[in-house]
Formats: sequence, C-alpha cells, structure tokens
Amino acid sequence: MTDPVVQFFHDHLLSPDREGTATGSPGDWWTVFALDPKIFRHCVKGFQLYRESALDPVLRELGQTRAGWARQSQFVFSQHCKQLRALGVAEEKVRAVAHWAVSDLFDELERAVLAYTDALVLDGGRVHDEVFAVLARHLPDEQILELTYVTCLYEMHATMARALRLEFDDRPDPIVEVPAPEGYGTRDIADELTT
Repeated sequence: MTDPVVQFFHDHLLSPDREGTATGSPGDWWTVFALDPKIFRHCVKGFQLYRESALDPVLRELGQTRAGWARQSQFVFSQHCKQLRALGVAEEKVRAVAHWAVSDLFDELERAVLAYTDALVLDGGRVHDEVFAVLARHLPDEQILELTYVTCLYEMHATMARALRLEFDDRPDPIVEVPAPEGYGTRDIADELTT
C-alpha cells in the first residue's frame, strides 16, 4: 500500500491484533477496493457526506439498512443494523426493518423512507406520488436528494459486495437445485401425475 488514503483507512479499520474489523466483518471490502486507489478514494469520499449532512442519521441508516435487505446483501444489512443500534434505535425496531410494511414501530416519515427505499432498490426508482408527498411534507428538497443519493450508493455497495463475494456476502448462492430422491432418475413430472 503506497496510497496515503488507503493506508490511513487500513491502519484505522484493520488491526494486527485481530482478524477483520472491529464490527466483526472480515475486512476484505477494504482490501479489495484498495486494489485501485482511485476507486477507493471515490468510495470513501462519499463517507464525508455524513459529516456534512443535515439529514437525520436515523433516516439515513433506515434507508441503508433496508437497501441491504432489499438487495439481499448480508454485509450491508448487518453493518447498518449495527449503526442503527449505535444511534440508539431499539432492537425490536432494528429487527422490524426487514418487515417494516407490517410493523407499527415506524412513524409516518420513517415508513415513507422505507417505502422510498423499496421504490429505489426494488422498483428501479419508480416512486409512487403518495410516498414522495409524505417525504416532501417532512423533509426539504436537499435532504430528499441526500436520502436518495446515500440509499442508491449503498444499493451499489450491496450489489458489489454480493458480486465480488466480499465480507458477509462471501457465501454460496442460496438458490440451488435440490436433488431429487435417489432412484427418481429423469422421469417427467407430467408422467408422474398421469400414472
């Protein structure tokens, strides 16, 4: 490592005294992204937005956590569950992010943030006017833009972590063929139903 920014993050996040990061992840997101200091710098520059943001950090983290869940990234979901707890969000509310639509733990704005996140991640940005209207009742335009940017950024991080099998996303694909019982062979299901 010769890039000073890469070295700084490496020294602060990965310790020779333990394996991985302080949050328990392997830390390979950092080492893989460090392969190209330009990409690494671009990624970590986005973190500066947090320090300058007027958006409530709980709303930001709800968007990031739900983006991890919706994009099926165990890494992004797990890391941002931890961040919600660090912000003082109750455990039952953190767990409810996964099933927010049937939970009564979220207020109107939080529900709108979670619905907006689903629209960004699951619906490719197709947002119903009613969802946007609730956001607009509670947040100024600049904060809606920040929420959009950060949520989409973490959808990208979730997608990349899965594609590159980094951190907690380094696991076999859960969608695999389940073998038929021994002796079943290659018989056609239609034949089974008619005999």
